[in-house]
Amino acid sequence: MNDAMRPPKIFGIAGWKNSGKTGLMVRLVSEMTRRGYIVSTIKHAHHDFDIDKVGADSYRHREAGAQEVTIVSATRYAIMHELRGAPEPAFEEVLSRLAPCDLVLIEGYKREPVPKIEARRRQSANLEPLAPSDPHIMAIAADHTVADAGLPVFDLDDTQAIADFVEKVTGLRS
Repeated sequence: MNDAMRPPKIFGIAGWKNSGKTGLMVRLVSEMTRRGYIVSTIKHAHHDFDIDKVGADSYRHREAGAQEVTIVSATRYAIMHELRGAPEPAFEEVLSRLAPCDLVLIEGYKREPVPKIEARRRQSANLEPLAPSDPHIMAIAADHTVADAGLPVFDLDDTQAIADFVEKVTGLRS
């Protein structure tokens, strides 16, 4: 479906720790790809993380000082970029590095001005709603009743209805 000259549609999933963001993200990626869309994702982490194994050749390349290390095989490739004290890249810079696609789903980046759905679970680390202070939150997906939201509210596990909403909000489907 992708037209390489058209910028991708962007939709985010925001919420506090343990709010169900990752589960919803995985289900949405699966559903949107099932519907025929080319989907890419961006996940923002608030902590140090590593995707490389200690002792692996690529790890040794990074440890030796390489700014970027690319690992390539017949099934995938990955580029790791070490910031080495430089500031975290802006969201737009990360977005510009993605290959053409129909839809970019973003997990995290609570404060980015992109349309998003707020995930809420009773077991969340923080129960303070994000929607009242973020005009970019277009809906709420929760595992409990949400009263007086002023926005569409979905069951956190109703992936098809949420995917329909994403299609409509982003303009992937009228």
